Amino acid sequence: MSREEHHKAVRNGEIGSIHSWELVTAVDGPGTRLTVFFNGCPLRCVYCHNPDTFKMRDGKPVLAEDIEKLLLRYRPVFKASKGGVTFSGGEPAMQPAFLARLLRFAKENGIHTTIDTSGYLGVNISDQMLADIDLVLLDVKSGDEATYEKVTKAKLAPTVAFGDRLAATNKAVWIRFVLLPGWTDNPENIREVGKIIQRWSNVERVELLPFHQMARDKWSDLGYDYQLENVEPPSKEDAEKAREILRSMGLTVY
Repeated sequence: MSREEHHKAVRNGEIGSIHSWELVTAVDGPGTRLTVFFNGCPLRCVYCHNPDTFKMRDGKPVLAEDIEKLLLRYRPVFKASKGGVTFSGGEPAMQPAFLARLLRFAKENGIHTTIDTSGYLGVNISDQMLADIDLVLLDVKSGDEATYEKVTKAKLAPTVAFGDRLAATNKAVWIRFVLLPGWTDNPENIREVGKIIQRWSNVERVELLPFHQMARDKWSDLGYDYQLENVEPPSKEDAEKAREILRSMGLTVY
């Protein structure tokens, strides 16, 4: 395939840049799920556990039809476990044509669909794509705008706007918030996260995820500047205190 043919296939959603995929249970949505990790992300979160998905060019070119074959192969597993497919990353909305094709194929074949997104590129999600999504895992990385920009190198507003759009269509949403000591764990920031979530009556649950150091070696191997070398994961007690702040605001928190 020539470079021109490759670019055309990408524009048509026939080829995508993929990091990997794995079959998982009890994470990334309900039931047993095939999680497909897209390459490419506009954010640069300091705690990212997949920094090897930052750049689209670092992924493997994969045909949409190969992912579709995987979906059909695992469809009996999805049906038995009430699971499905989750498109993660990276940021799946970086490759909207590829994502749109896979979402449409999954829905046509009765497979539950989830996207794991920061919402920063919510404008790339068309109304048809949104109709083909059953569940959104939406990362609200901070409630305070300055903290959000410090953590992600991006703005908070697009995430809130996408969340508002999901609420307007009553799309099922699970919120994810990473508790990062010294960065996102200020009680006022946590309350600001809660205030944002309170805007959205369609949120089914909030998952508070304690920071971990499992990606430290990845950052080092890639030659990226890792700012969290000496940051310890939050204690169970501190994580539970953070959850209680959100619960006190009427939210269902795990």
